[in-house]
Amino acid sequence: MKIVLIGAGSAQFGFGMLGDIFSCSALRGSEIALVDINQETLARVVSTATAFVEERKLPFRITASVDRREVLSNADFVVISIEVGDRFALWDMDWNLPLQFGIRQVYGENGGPGGLFHALRITPPILDICADVESLCPGATVFCYSNPMTAIATTVYNKFPRLKFIGMCHEIASLERYLPDILGTPFENLRLRAAGLNHFSVLLEASYADSGSDAYPDIMAKAPAFFEKEIGYSDIYQFVRCTGTAPRTEGSSHRPAIGRDSSSRPWSDRTLFHFIMERFHLLPITVDSHLGEYIQWAHDVADHRGIHDFYDLYRLSLAHAKAEIRLERHERAVVIMEGMIGDTRYEEGAVNLPNEGYIPDLPGFVAVEVPAIVGRGGLEGHRFASYPRAFGALLRNYCGVYDLTAEAILTGKRECVVQALLVNPVVDTCAKIDEMVDLLLERQSAWLGYIR
Repeated sequence: MKIVLIGAGSAQFGFGMLGDIFSCSALRGSEIALVDINQETLARVVSTATAFVEERKLPFRITASVDRREVLSNADFVVISIEVGDRFALWDMDWNLPLQFGIRQVYGENGGPGGLFHALRITPPILDICADVESLCPGATVFCYSNPMTAIATTVYNKFPRLKFIGMCHEIASLERYLPDILGTPFENLRLRAAGLNHFSVLLEASYADSGSDAYPDIMAKAPAFFEKEIGYSDIYQFVRCTGTAPRTEGSSHRPAIGRDSSSRPWSDRTLFHFIMERFHLLPITVDSHLGEYIQWAHDVADHRGIHDFYDLYRLSLAHAKAEIRLERHERAVVIMEGMIGDTRYEEGAVNLPNEGYIPDLPGFVAVEVPAIVGRGGLEGHRFASYPRAFGALLRNYCGVYDLTAEAILTGKRECVVQALLVNPVVDTCAKIDEMVDLLLERQSAWLGYIR
């Protein structure tokens, strides 16, 4: 097999994916081609990977290039994890400039005005990668880890409808972190299905494997008491600030081994999460920072301190992450590769695919996040005959935004950017939209010069 990793100069992504690939017996003998536009960081990852393979006599071949076209030919799998520009400086701008213009967005990565401009910057280079894949290795399966996932995937499916493009997200793993503790049973004893849009998804089905009985009533009954006591990102961030050390983890839930004190807040970074549980009777699979980006009333109930603490902790964790290759299995893309090669027909918990009737309540043009059966022929999404009407209505409120975001990217029309903002449920003011758009286009002109 030939696997191309684009964005491999990022030690977190490059080393992480390499550790997973090296641990997969189905991929032994593969060529792993590493690609990054930063020659210095790429060289560091290549040197470390080559030494790792040689020292352990692993059956893999490492190649590399700053020009992806040199290595894409005959690729079987392509994995994309890229960002453009100074990630956090642009993220700060995406978040804070709209706030200055009166738009109450709770975060600025995936939804709202911030998510729109993030999509406008990062999607064009991903489309260029996809064009090269279609030209040089049209049979390859492409995995994408970049955000904002739904905007990127919806645009890719629009321009390259025949491309085998799969959007990947780690958010589904949150269920494994706390459901075993809530229900008092191993994760392996749970059968779960969640679906929606990326970072805007809820658990729909839950049952116990040993008895076959419905676990959802137990989740709804026991989760409130659990989250009343569970530590949140604010607790972890305060621990890190006070001690200067990262919290250790224990047990299957991987929760930091720190206690709550008198300053801890119930439902820390989950007040919007809690509101949705109470009013929609569904368990979200993510926290306030992500959920709040898509909902017009989220600002009133979201935990703003928790969101900021999450953001600061995330930035801190990336800055202090230990860059090393470990023979461990974490990345679901490698598990999917293994399933495709072995035709295992197992069910993957969450992938982003074009909505081919998987969620009937949503339009066909949008990428949806659903479970899927993995086999040699690719992925077959699970079809939900009925989706909760009320939460489905929330999702539909945002689908038009993705349609116009794709239109703005593919046409380069400033008018479509403005329209994507005016149909966005998070935007409740219009007087200074044009001024805000022009300012962001000016400040981010290095990446948005194609918008006219």
